[in-house]
Amino acid sequence: MSNTEPLPENQRYDLNQGGNQRYDLNQGANHRYARGGDGSAARRAALVIHTIADIAAVFLGMWILLYLLEANQANVFVEFVEGMADWLAWWSQDIFTMDTDGLRVLLNYGLPAAIYLLVGHGIAARLRRL
Repeated sequence: MSNTEPLPENQRYDLNQGGNQRYDLNQGANHRYARGGDGSAARRAALVIHTIADIAAVFLGMWILLYLLEANQANVFVEFVEGMADWLAWWSQDIFTMDTDGLRVLLNYGLPAAIYLLVGHGIAARLRRL
């Protein structure tokens, strides 16, 4: 193989031994445990965090929408969405005590949705830079 030919992706020249010998990067006992160095684990973690934050915000936003549109609260789907929204927004319940029920629900469930989006996307952006 001359020095001008392109190399296969998993092979490199070993310059320490004359430049014409190749070695396979997949050889060696610890190749499974070697760090990739391309940040793929950080990107995957960022994607997971980003997705979880989006799903949380969707449940909270869906509950706000269902409440404001006066959906049948005896419906199984509406009960499920309300239960998820209550679970996600347990810490922000009754921060705002308005006389108008629609505004109260909008603020008490909208605040955690916005915080989940900001924090989740912020953490994901930091992880992607790794």
